[in-house]
Amino acid sequence: MTTPNISFEFFPPQSLEASWRLWDTVRDLAPLDPGFVSVTYGAGGTTRDLTHDAVGLIHKQYGLNVAAHLTCVDATRKETLAIAKSYADVGVKEIVALRGDAPKGSDTFTPHKDGFSNSVELIEALSDTGDFHIRVGAYPEPHPEADDMQACVDWLKRKVDAGAHSAITQFFFEADTFLRFRDACVAAGITVPIIPGVLPIENWSGVRKFATSCGTTVPAWLDDAFDKAKRDDREDLLATALCTELCSDLTDEGVEDLHFYTLNKPALTRDICHALGVTPKVQLQNVA
Repeated sequence: MTTPNISFEFFPPQSLEASWRLWDTVRDLAPLDPGFVSVTYGAGGTTRDLTHDAVGLIHKQYGLNVAAHLTCVDATRKETLAIAKSYADVGVKEIVALRGDAPKGSDTFTPHKDGFSNSVELIEALSDTGDFHIRVGAYPEPHPEADDMQACVDWLKRKVDAGAHSAITQFFFEADTFLRFRDACVAAGITVPIIPGVLPIENWSGVRKFATSCGTTVPAWLDDAFDKAKRDDREDLLATALCTELCSDLTDEGVEDLHFYTLNKPALTRDICHALGVTPKVQLQNVA
């Protein structure tokens, strides 16, 4: 099995307790020497300032290559590009450019009257600055607003043509889901790296609910497996085994990079990385 290149996603804290959890997660996973780490926005752009602060601190104090999420939600073009410039000014050179989800209470995304109307417009503007490596989202299964997978492939092609350098996918549960999508992207002429997004299953009921809301197919065998594991009190063991097997299947098919959605809970992600042969390589910088 080929040892993959790894990267992690964190989300910014909204409370003192959550803040400690974020920094514990960064501290535990940073020694694995990720190629980059990303920091999310909350739904509807609700954590914009917190994201900005977390990105700056992780980059400065831990020396990690940080990719900051940036969305089109509830901001003018000028405001959005000012945020991007503030990242560049502190040495952050990667952005995950997204349209963003609709604010809470709204069923559809409505662009700000003076803002970017979609991710393609945002990517074009960021590309024009020449300041960033631009990563984007990709959907190996139909996005809730898309007609089918081909529509997702076509939209990704538009984002690449606008200046995106790589893509990170939504999570999925079976390797074939990603491999079919990868093949369709190649057929469409997409040549940038497409990194599979991997979600270690900390809590099956929560992950299942999230998967349903974002259009991720839930195989029936997973329900059965976690029902049995719960009865035997072996859910963590099952989660580690399943995610490790998924990652191994991907690397066996030539996948070189894996992006882990950590949910700011490092233990399971760390155990899976170790099982894949990813071991600590670096000493943390002094963060006192």
